[in-house]
Amino acid sequence: MLNGVVVKAYNSYYYIQTGDKLISCSLRGRIKKERFSLLVGDEVTYSLVGPEKGVIEEILPRRNMLKRPMLANVDQVILTFAAVNPDINPSLIDRFLVIAEHSQLDIIICINKLDLADGDTITELLDRYRSIGYPILTVSAKTGQNINALRALLFDKISVLAGPSGAGKSTILNAVQPGLELVTGEVSSKIGRGKHTTRFAELLPLAGGGFVVDTPGFSYTEFQELPSPELAFCFPEIVQYASGCKFTTCLHFKEPQCAVKQAVDDGKIHTDRYQSYIEILTEINENKKGF
Repeated sequence: MLNGVVVKAYNSYYYIQTGDKLISCSLRGRIKKERFSLLVGDEVTYSLVGPEKGVIEEILPRRNMLKRPMLANVDQVILTFAAVNPDINPSLIDRFLVIAEHSQLDIIICINKLDLADGDTITELLDRYRSIGYPILTVSAKTGQNINALRALLFDKISVLAGPSGAGKSTILNAVQPGLELVTGEVSSKIGRGKHTTRFAELLPLAGGGFVVDTPGFSYTEFQELPSPELAFCFPEIVQYASGCKFTTCLHFKEPQCAVKQAVDDGKIHTDRYQSYIEILTEINENKKGF
């Protein structure tokens, strides 16, 4: 038996990376009968049935699973946004952060196109997230600024680059490792966001070790599978003050004697972050009414 990692799935075939070899594999029949979903990122055992061809025998236990996009065994997510073109949207950052927090992944916020940004405006925004505890990396794929620092963060890990279309994820990865030749797209002047240049999730091996995932771009997120009581745990600064609430079931919305709302009034929790929390909480509750 040989071990490897699923790096791509296409037309019912799974491409397994073992060292510097890429093996095209099908699923063993008994695994199909179990209806076990095999994801990019899964570690598997397989047997060879020909040159660079094999059959997957077993899917090894997962460390974690990211649901949007569907990926297994991710070490960290690099939430990637453009400083401008399209303009940075704090509400959208918060929504992506909730998805990453709910998946219990290590998070790094990466801001691209720094060379085009208003320095004071972007600094004020990023300080908001630094104060919460999120690592921030500012880069410019065009000038190469801090690309080496990003390359070091990706070393020997499975990393997901996720964020809205037009942020420059594919361009950044092409700068990290010239030769990937990922397709890039311009931001549409009509709709104000980028075209989706990535068609499916794929693990891309890095020369120094590790994998990156250039995920299909999307400009909105949904929270249908996130229970409203769990949302607060996706906001670290809310967790910090929630123990002071009078009611253990407090959702920090309309309840009296809420320590979180008091922290907002006192300026300890940023009002925009709290507003993002309320918007997502309302969305979750509205979704429940629809069922």
